[in-house]
Amino acid sequence: MTITHHVRVHRSDENLAREGQLAWALARVAVDPVAVDDDVTDMIVNRLIDNAAVAAASLTRQPVSAARQQALDHAVSIGGPGATVFGCLLERRTSPEWAAWANGVAVRELDYHDTFLAADYSHPGDNIPPVLAVAQHTGRDGAALVRALATAYEIQIDLVRAISLHKHKIDHVAHLGPAAAAGIGTLLDLDQETIYQAIGQALHTTTATRQSRKGEISTWKAHAPAFAGKMAIEAVDRAMRGETSPSPIYEGEDGVIAWMLDGPDASYDVPLPGEGESKRGILDSYTKEHSAEYQAQAWIDLARRLGTERPDLRDPANVASIVLHTSHHTHYVIGSGANDPQKYDPTASRETLDHSIPYIFAVALQDGAWHHVDSYTPERAGRADTVELWHKVTTAEDAEWTRRYHSEDPQEKAFGGRVVITLTDGSTVEDEIAVADAHPLGARPFAREDYVRKFRLLAEPVLQPDEIERFLELVQRLPELTPAEVMQLTIVAKPGVLALAPAPKGLF
Repeated sequence: MTITHHVRVHRSDENLAREGQLAWALARVAVDPVAVDDDVTDMIVNRLIDNAAVAAASLTRQPVSAARQQALDHAVSIGGPGATVFGCLLERRTSPEWAAWANGVAVRELDYHDTFLAADYSHPGDNIPPVLAVAQHTGRDGAALVRALATAYEIQIDLVRAISLHKHKIDHVAHLGPAAAAGIGTLLDLDQETIYQAIGQALHTTTATRQSRKGEISTWKAHAPAFAGKMAIEAVDRAMRGETSPSPIYEGEDGVIAWMLDGPDASYDVPLPGEGESKRGILDSYTKEHSAEYQAQAWIDLARRLGTERPDLRDPANVASIVLHTSHHTHYVIGSGANDPQKYDPTASRETLDHSIPYIFAVALQDGAWHHVDSYTPERAGRADTVELWHKVTTAEDAEWTRRYHSEDPQEKAFGGRVVITLTDGSTVEDEIAVADAHPLGARPFAREDYVRKFRLLAEPVLQPDEIERFLELVQRLPELTPAEVMQLTIVAKPGVLALAPAPKGLF
């Protein structure tokens, strides 16, 4: 049965034993040899397909190209054959930490892969690049990779359930670093002490502010989880060499909770699988049908439907105001409650626009669709009628939608809200949506065929047809893959595709 680990700050003179520390409890989950359930394995396959899909779509984008060039400018480390880099030939490898860096940026760039929202935010698919890179470098098979990813997802999701980072303006990748370290620990069959030390180092080196997701959002947003994955690999390496970490990293009087989170009087209850209990956290996460911040997913679906049913709503001349009544998180993070003027700026970056629900709702309403490229072009953002309609969209916090957002009942938990459109003739149009169509409880829950379709859609412009089929055939045999086949779990771009990408020069 699930164990609730109580976490609080301890004075140094209390001498909190490691057996009472959260990092030790996380390491205990990582070393538990429990078998992975079949439905969990199937979902892990889905998420590998999903990551490859969004990575394919981002191969020629500037941040991805920069990260890839950095990785390729580093030689393979001597401890193994290295790891593959998305887009490159199978034999073109780099050291695992740099492969995790390049592939992590590719996966995160379009804000288009899986999500889990609770006390904090997360994209647990960010664990896949570092864990896969280490699996390739160390010659692990598909079954070991499955076990490792089940651990990584479980740890990150359990931390996200219990500990809010964003409330204190700490970036959500602070839960990713420990999760990736734990997953790599499972992959390599490391002992609990080594994993404990790696988790502590990973947390210590990946705690940063949320300014990366505020105001004019920079390209670092895509790099932040890749950095966490890279740091997790390096933390594991140091721990394997016998190096130790700040302790207790969570509970210490000068630790993360006391000085970066809820303070010296804080406490949390973190749910963790008991000994022998299956790691099923991944099944509570959900992917994106649309390339936008997760809290925009349901609103896109509602806007598409409203615009199709009522084309008159697309004309700003007919609309006096649009108010999205929604949760605290949506209002303050991607809504008008953020008080970021950039969320209404037609010249804002793509990273900013995909965190602007006023922009997203207006475009989805007018177009009846959402596209990972076309919906963000400067021409689309700058269209006069769109700008006019966009500036009539605001958000408002609604207590009931906030309550539902935080509900632990999966049947009640919601990420949408209620829209009130007031027309210039004084009439109103009202509608609501609780979850995205692709959510497990949505109108069209994503299944294997949807992940495959998403991959084909995003990969066809940049991969050869036989490469698409090669990857899909391989990944769907994940639990039985040999180490040599795990090394092939990547995507190779069409000849000439990467030559079209920027090739920035730097220090290396």
